[in-house]
Amino acid sequence: MKHFLLTVFLLSSATLLSAASVKGVVKDKVTGEELIGATIIWKEEPAKGTLTGLDGSFRLDLPSERGALVCSYLGYLTAEFPIEEAHPDLLILLQPLCHEISEVVVYAPTTGDTEIGVRNMEKLSPAVMNVVSAKAIEISPDITVANVIQRISGVTIERNSSGDGQYAVLRGMDKRYNYTLINGVKIPSPDNKNRFVPLDIFPSELLDRLEVTKSLTASMEGDAIGGAVNLVMKEAPQDRRITANLSTGYNALFLERDFYSFDVQAINKQSPYEIYGKTYPAKVRDFSEKSLRLKASNPSPNLLGGFSYGNRLINNRLGIMLAGSYQNSYRGSNSVYYGTSTATSDASNLPILIDKNDRTYSEQQTRYGLHAQLDYRFSLRHKLQWYNAYMDFTNTQVRDNHKIDLNIGYNPLQGAYNLSFDTRFRVNRQEIGNSTLKGAHSFASDALQMNWSAVYSKAFNETPDNTSVHTVTTVRNRMQNPISVVTLGGADRRWEHNTDEDWAGYFNLVYSVPLEKIKLDFSAGGLYRNKQRTNFFNQYDFRPYDETKQEGTRNNLLKGVDWNDYSEIKFTVFTPFGSVGNPLNYDASEEITATYGQLKMGISKLQFIAGLRLEKTDQGYHLKYPIDGVKNIGSQVYTDYLTDLHLKYTPWENNNIRLSYYQSLNRPSFFEIVPYRIINEDFTEMGNPELKHTVAHNLDVRYEYFPRPSEQIMLGLFYKKLKDPIEYGMITQGQGTFYMPANFGDADNYGMEIDITKYFYAFGVKANYTFTQSEITTTKLVNYDNPDAASSEKVLVKNVNQTRPLNGQAKQVLNLSLLYKDMKNGWDGQLAFSYTGDRLYAVSRYLDNDIWQGGYLQLDASLEKKFKKGLSLFLKATNLLDTPMILYLKKQNASNNAIEGYENYKNGTLVRRDYYGQNLQIGGRYRF
Repeated sequence: MKHFLLTVFLLSSATLLSAASVKGVVKDKVTGEELIGATIIWKEEPAKGTLTGLDGSFRLDLPSERGALVCSYLGYLTAEFPIEEAHPDLLILLQPLCHEISEVVVYAPTTGDTEIGVRNMEKLSPAVMNVVSAKAIEISPDITVANVIQRISGVTIERNSSGDGQYAVLRGMDKRYNYTLINGVKIPSPDNKNRFVPLDIFPSELLDRLEVTKSLTASMEGDAIGGAVNLVMKEAPQDRRITANLSTGYNALFLERDFYSFDVQAINKQSPYEIYGKTYPAKVRDFSEKSLRLKASNPSPNLLGGFSYGNRLINNRLGIMLAGSYQNSYRGSNSVYYGTSTATSDASNLPILIDKNDRTYSEQQTRYGLHAQLDYRFSLRHKLQWYNAYMDFTNTQVRDNHKIDLNIGYNPLQGAYNLSFDTRFRVNRQEIGNSTLKGAHSFASDALQMNWSAVYSKAFNETPDNTSVHTVTTVRNRMQNPISVVTLGGADRRWEHNTDEDWAGYFNLVYSVPLEKIKLDFSAGGLYRNKQRTNFFNQYDFRPYDETKQEGTRNNLLKGVDWNDYSEIKFTVFTPFGSVGNPLNYDASEEITATYGQLKMGISKLQFIAGLRLEKTDQGYHLKYPIDGVKNIGSQVYTDYLTDLHLKYTPWENNNIRLSYYQSLNRPSFFEIVPYRIINEDFTEMGNPELKHTVAHNLDVRYEYFPRPSEQIMLGLFYKKLKDPIEYGMITQGQGTFYMPANFGDADNYGMEIDITKYFYAFGVKANYTFTQSEITTTKLVNYDNPDAASSEKVLVKNVNQTRPLNGQAKQVLNLSLLYKDMKNGWDGQLAFSYTGDRLYAVSRYLDNDIWQGGYLQLDASLEKKFKKGLSLFLKATNLLDTPMILYLKKQNASNNAIEGYENYKNGTLVRRDYYGQNLQIGGRYRF
């Protein structure tokens, strides 16, 4: 045995000693960029070969010491390199291919769908920008834009009820402080009150790249204090490309519980008011019963698919890109939620838990995305592009809530409490459509550039027949009594829909002054947008009805006796005309007129940009149903002069030092300036027609280093000074105090960003960290002891000031992705960590009783295997740790510990804990 092992060792050693190897780097001969995935083969034995790694390097074991290497790469001339006895590190430079398209000479492009392309965009950008490529999106675990954007430095996300990202918070600035673009054009929001756009409506596979601009130039719209999110959609490629993908998956949540659903087709799209008119008293027969039939089952597997076709025709003059995406998935959450109040019987101001809610959410989410783009090159200097997009997101939800009253009748020692059940049947549909015609023209030997856009956009949102059914029972000695329908409010059915429609035009001119050592550009342009928004709201309230008794009497309909399913409950319409007088029935309009001028100058290693933008706003509202004592028609008109200054210094190759200053604004939302009043149980919420818009001064400093074309190291600092920021607080007017939007002095927001991307042959690391701190002072309520001991009122309430962070701001944000890419064998892998520290979730009316979201850690993974002839299989897994989303108060009340099953959180008061379950997706992709 020893002799055998010795023989094997000697033969292996001889083989290793006789083997030769070579290593090196492959680069573009023109740009010097490393080429990823270039093919290296041994000429004398073509089966012997390898591919360059993520850093452009390669290593190849050779069968002999003499011969030749052959290097090839798509879009480049194939090159041959002789190998002698000595094998030093090789530098292989490949010459790009070029070909003529009529008058145009086109080199193999560096586009935004590659990592090298987006790093180059960040390097050359006149402003502070971060970009995610289509390739990075494709191999990531994320399927919506909202989840993709959380990987960018300085960005956190607000999540919806199923745990998916929905809105972006940039640099600690709430979602109201940024805007969303499609191909550089602002799009309207389907939200019925606000301007911000939900990013979960967009399938990520339709994107060519995702851009987040953090400092504005004069050529950009000025209402982005946090930043601008630009969704650049797929463009026509230089040659024909056809791709298709199909996948399925499941949410682990429904391995342990049922999925609840109802008959969506049975709901009425319009309310009786809309069908029969405002004088018609609604009858029970006007409402569907079938839509209240609750069904419990195991959901079908998720189904996701996409297709894209791109080509250039007519001698490459006509470009075509058609793409579509379909996603049907079943999501949900298991949640415990504690209703809270603030003690008013003493001056402790401690939080009191008033009820415990065990909730389950079951959601069927269906997304459609369609994208079509045509462009025609008349010549080298003239091009037209017509872009159309349609996004549709339907969320069908059943929320089942079991509520224990912790105030009245609650005695955990005796197992006694009051228990109520609330089941909500809801379908929400959101649509965004955009059609843009663009032109790009060049005159005077390319010295004068002109581009223009004509835009029509429409956003639509509807929630028809949103129904809630309310039942109640009592538990005594841990024995539950029969369930009955709530007699004074057994059900309510609500119809809501709104439309936001934009017509806009953009025009830009750039004149380049021909100078030898100075690059000098003058830019000017303008914008006009007309927005029309309409909102409808109507709600009908119902009470249980026993047909054997007189109508209008109190009826106690018992489950198991009078009904078994919600559809069997007999109701009478308590509000036959609905509630069309609700202030959500309003129209809004807005006209934006803007002009700008900009100077761009480049001298040696320094680039200088200065600009001035003028924006005039005419924003108004009209209440459809007049309310006594308020102004039913109103408007705000104001003009802002916004300056910006950007310096970029390149001390060495691939190094940038940036300094940016710009002014920006934030307009009130459409509903905030409506003089509405909503009377709640313990306070009145009110609109504010006198609300001012916010103006901000923004400063950015960033150092950038690009060691290789696909790598980066960035370190940035930012500071924002907000004048008249819009926050909600308690405001005293006349004899009353109201919870309303208001301008609260000034606010400061500052922080630091670190962004690193580094590759080591087959491995890569992407990491970013953001620290953000902000301060704003707003009014709060506080209880205090009455100094008059003889008074019957022992506790009084007063307004005080509190300094706190801006709403939505997290101090710490960290993203870390570990990448693996074996190009020779076709493997791609990614392990992605995302951590968001504690952040202010909701602002309370009371001092130090704001609700905070606990730190959230998410782990996602993806794996892809490429096969020959364009086929690949992939696996995506998200929320692997199933980390709960937790809301809490920083104050603790010891009396809450007497509640059965209650747990404190971080020495504070737990308000909510949600679990979303792991998600798994497996599928295939084919490139024709």
